[in-house]
Order: sequence, then C-alpha cells, then structure tokens
Amino acid sequence: MTIPADLRALPDRDPSWGPWLDALPRLVDDLLTDWALTLDGDARHGRCALVLPVRTAQDEPAALKLGWPHDEAALEHLALQHWHGAGAVRLLRADPHRWALLLERLLPADLTSVDEVEACEVVGGLLTVLRQPAPPQLTPLSARVAAWTERLAGLPPDAALPHRLVAQAVALGRAFADDPATDGTLVHTDLHDENVLAADRSPWLVIDPKPLSGDQHYEVAPSLWNRWDEVLATGDVRWAVRRRFDALVGAAGLDPDRARDWVVVRELHEALWCVEAALVRGRGLAARDHEAITRALTIAKAVQD
Repeated sequence: MTIPADLRALPDRDPSWGPWLDALPRLVDDLLTDWALTLDGDARHGRCALVLPVRTAQDEPAALKLGWPHDEAALEHLALQHWHGAGAVRLLRADPHRWALLLERLLPADLTSVDEVEACEVVGGLLTVLRQPAPPQLTPLSARVAAWTERLAGLPPDAALPHRLVAQAVALGRAFADDPATDGTLVHTDLHDENVLAADRSPWLVIDPKPLSGDQHYEVAPSLWNRWDEVLATGDVRWAVRRRFDALVGAAGLDPDRARDWVVVRELHEALWCVEAALVRGRGLAARDHEAITRALTIAKAVQD
C-alpha cells in the first residue's frame, strides 16, 4: 500500500516517526495476512495513527488501526478491553507489540457535526457510561500531575505566564497530587469532539483513549479548548466557555468546583508545555505557541470569572 501523502506531510514527532512511516506498508501486508483481512476502502489517519477499513474472514466490516509507538497510546487496547464496547468502540483483536488494533468499524461522522453545546452534553453522557474502576496496569494521574506541577513551579520568573495563575495552578496541582480521589477511575484524557464517532449500534462511541488511572473531572478541559474558532466567533468568549463547561459538567453529574479546578490545572500545564518547547528550541515563542498560551489562559480565567 501507499502511505497517504498528508500523513507523510505531518511534522516529525521524534526520530522514530520517519522509520515508522517507512515500515508501515510491510506491517500492513503482514497484518492483513496474519489476521486474514482484506482492504475495503480508502485509508484514513489522525495525527498518530493510520486506519484502514477492512473485512474479516467472516466478511464482517472492521477497522485496522496502526499506531505510531508512543507512551500515551501504549495501553489503548487495555482501556478498550476494559470498557468492552460500553460507550467506546469495540476492540476485536490487538497486537500491542506491533501497535495494531482491530476495531469495529464506525461511521465517518464525529461530534464536530453537531452544535458544540449539544456535543458537550453527549460527551458528558458518555462519561457516565465510561465511569469504571481503572485496571491496575495504568499509570496514576497523580504521578503525572505531580511531575508537571513541579515543572510549572520551576519555570523562570520571566516566563510568559501570569504569576497569579501559575501560583494558583501549582497550589491546585500539588493538592490534587496528594488527593486519593485523583486516582482510581479509568479516564480517557483526550476526550473531545473528534474522538467521538457515530455508530450503527449506538448514536456515539468514544475512540482513541490515552488512558490513565484518574479522576473524571480531569476530562472536561479538552471540550473547552477544541473547536476554539467557534468560541471566538460568538464574540463573548467567557459566555461560550462557561456554556460548554456547564453543559458537560451537568450531563456528566460532576462537581462543578472540582471540575473548574482541574480545568485551571490542565490549561496551565498546556501553557507550560508551550513555554518548555520554546526553551528547547532556543528561539523564543512561535506564533502558534502564543496562540495556544492565550487560549489556555483565557479558558482558565473564563471558568472562574
């Protein structure tokens, strides 16, 4: 097979990206043979995976997902096994060593096809279905938050972030890192409109988890920062952010105060990563970094005003 040109055009993640792309055609051939699959349409892809429509030996439609090896996706198969199709795409087969998943085939429409507030209500409803204890193999969210929070606290004084918000996020992050309720629930961590697809057996199903053992209040932020152009188009950013926040938190039955605190922590961590990337490059913040930081700070303020 030929790798889609726009997948090859994506920026390198790290030195493993190019070799992974080069090895994909052979990997596809091997898996089609080993799992008795036949291609059944054009390839699709996201930022880190190639997805091929296939048919099984029983002539059933399915989707073969080949992921770029990276830590966040290493246990995707475990999360999907645990959910067992309840609120999420059904896993049919997995080969973690080859980063290959055979999934039920879903429909092409995602939640960006509906109004953003309705989409937040759908995500909130799915969270109630996905709410399960985490399998013990997953990394605890508290450990990740502790590490990111100390990096945030260690930024130089001249970093392009407001001291008040940094101090607030550091205090909240340290409190969450020490809170037993921060761990224990299977969380997706990247739950937004493009990761929810339409299906035949259910109106909407979740895909592409990057699972941790965590706290569902952590799941709110991605629905606030995605489809950001639609927030800006309203002309009232605070109102638009709060409307999404209230819709999702209400539908999921979450504690608004805890969800708000997690949003502040996540948004300041997003800003942290932009600053760190600029420091590594040694060339200052790029335009895209400024945009991402502005969005993160705007959301952190909007949920509290």
